[in-house]
Amino acid sequence: MIIGVPKEIKDNEYRVGVTPAGVAILTQDRHEVYVQKNAGIGSGLTDEHYIQAGAKICDTAAEVFQLAEMIIKVKEPQPVEVNMMREGQILFTYLHLAPAPELTKQLLDKKVSGIAYETIQLDDGSLPLLRPMSEVAGRLAVQIGAHYLQKDKGGSGVLLGGVPGVKPGRVTIVGAGIVGMNSLKMAVGLGAQVSIFDINPVRLAYLDDLYGGRITTIVANAEAIAEEVALSDLLVGAVLITGAKAPRLVTRDMMKRMRPNSVVVDVSIDQGGCFESSKPTTHTNPTYMDSGVLHYCVSNIPGAVSRTSTFALTNVTLPYARKLAAMGLRKALKEDPALAKGLNVHAGEITHKGVAEAFEFFR
Repeated sequence: MIIGVPKEIKDNEYRVGVTPAGVAILTQDRHEVYVQKNAGIGSGLTDEHYIQAGAKICDTAAEVFQLAEMIIKVKEPQPVEVNMMREGQILFTYLHLAPAPELTKQLLDKKVSGIAYETIQLDDGSLPLLRPMSEVAGRLAVQIGAHYLQKDKGGSGVLLGGVPGVKPGRVTIVGAGIVGMNSLKMAVGLGAQVSIFDINPVRLAYLDDLYGGRITTIVANAEAIAEEVALSDLLVGAVLITGAKAPRLVTRDMMKRMRPNSVVVDVSIDQGGCFESSKPTTHTNPTYMDSGVLHYCVSNIPGAVSRTSTFALTNVTLPYARKLAAMGLRKALKEDPALAKGLNVHAGEITHKGVAEAFEFFR
């Protein structure tokens, strides 16, 4: 198969779809790999690295899209990239289509086969291609939140770990999945006072045992969330319903009860956000004020640590990319039920329930 790896063009997105080591394996499998010039430079990977791995370098994205039967990316295609795609082409990337009806329609019109990393799902319900970026985003959420709590950055001037004689800051995490657990790890490590919500009491019991009473675990309901949000210095949104639009669990009224200039980080923004006041931001303009609270809602948080993220992503995407390239779309999906769940759009039709329901909602 002919595989294309274009340079990412989303705002301050420095990741790349495949590492040189991944390219080497694909070329050893007898596939052709075309990589756009400087595609990996933001992750410290030069064109020479890719050439040594067996790739051919293209000067423009247009060349990559024209040649490739399968495009491997990191983030959802931007409008200029969609325009370069053609019917029957395989797009293998994070898509997050539930909150993006315009992109969904564009991909339907192009009749491409869009396989979303975030909806590839194993029998146990886990999301193997989303996990590493959720780990990165979860850890960064607290690091970023601590940064913006500084008064000179627009925050309330709270140090999450406190100091002797002064109580630590309070962190509330809504959702105890992969993002939430990694945020929890960082917040506890900083010495903050941490509460975490989820609807799964078994998950909460596990975390309570793991942290030995150093955290507060709470079964999520509107009243309990409102009470805890009001006490928070940093609020982290970490809610995910696979492939579907995130539920809005924190209202503006809840946030208005927080200390002025407290900070919220909505990691769920890729799926529309779990705070009523959330709207996507970029690494160029990452924050805004709403309800007296500083919001950070960047939709590609892991792009800030591009080298770590690129290597972590290739580790999990490469086996599926190899399967698609070796077998072709139809056979690969038939033989791998987890991969089949990743198909979001195909031949002008929506093929994922969560995306379909969201698309109808927007219409």
